[in-house]
Amino acid sequence: MKTGQMRNSLLLLLTAFIWGAAFVAQSVGGEAVGCFTFNGVRSLIGALVLLPVIWLMDAKKKEDQKTLITGGICCGVMLCIASNFQQFGISFTTVGKAGFITAMYILIVPILGFFMKKKPGLQVWLGVVLAVMGLYLLCMTSESFSLSKGDFLVLICAGFFSLHILIIDYFSPKVDGVRMSCIQFLVCGILSMVMAFIFETPEVSVILSGWLPILYAGVLSCGVAYTLQIVGQKNMDPTVASLILSLESVFSVLAGWLILNQTLSLRELSGCVLMFLAIILAQLPQKK
Repeated sequence: MKTGQMRNSLLLLLTAFIWGAAFVAQSVGGEAVGCFTFNGVRSLIGALVLLPVIWLMDAKKKEDQKTLITGGICCGVMLCIASNFQQFGISFTTVGKAGFITAMYILIVPILGFFMKKKPGLQVWLGVVLAVMGLYLLCMTSESFSLSKGDFLVLICAGFFSLHILIIDYFSPKVDGVRMSCIQFLVCGILSMVMAFIFETPEVSVILSGWLPILYAGVLSCGVAYTLQIVGQKNMDPTVASLILSLESVFSVLAGWLILNQTLSLRELSGCVLMFLAIILAQLPQKK
């Protein structure tokens, strides 16, 4: 594996870790404020966090502003739709099912990739199969599987996250990732807050009552993790990127084990092993 690919893989792995821990913040924050309000405030915080970073960067850097703005708007719209469907879905289903269904983007991305002339190799497809099996063992602790209202909402979320990954794959080699990330959060935050004022009643006092999970989700999950995703996905196969990002489900379970003293069953440990095997298999150099 080339040095650049290794660096990008580690950035995406760190992204998955931050997102995995953010499931707790989403659950707690969602109880304090409405779904649109939560996503709107945290996205705007994410945009504000990136402003000083952009200011410190080389201001003389030349790039196509039209492509930058177009990419940021497209990413922001997809992120807004996906994150709000996920936030609503978590309210109506279990975290285990939500984690499994959301991570189905690892299967949706290569399927959609065919329409963008991206054909993953056999190793990647085997990695997808292993990852789906691992996610099932990790998150689906019950013997039966039924699609409830919340499951359906999260399934829609997985579809839009897949489009989000493919859009990033298209624009990230052409523009600065940090600037595009800032634009996407601004777009997502504005759209979410418009919906919040229409369907909810945002109040400053209520938002401040849930400041800790909102701040974590805004600074780390948005400002840091989504930016690392854009930078890390640069020149990476989108299917491989989605496999690494799907490790957020593994990290969410491991975080509960280490921080909340929640024990892992043999079934869940087997799922973790399959997930890591899938990531390794997808990144092994392919014979030409």
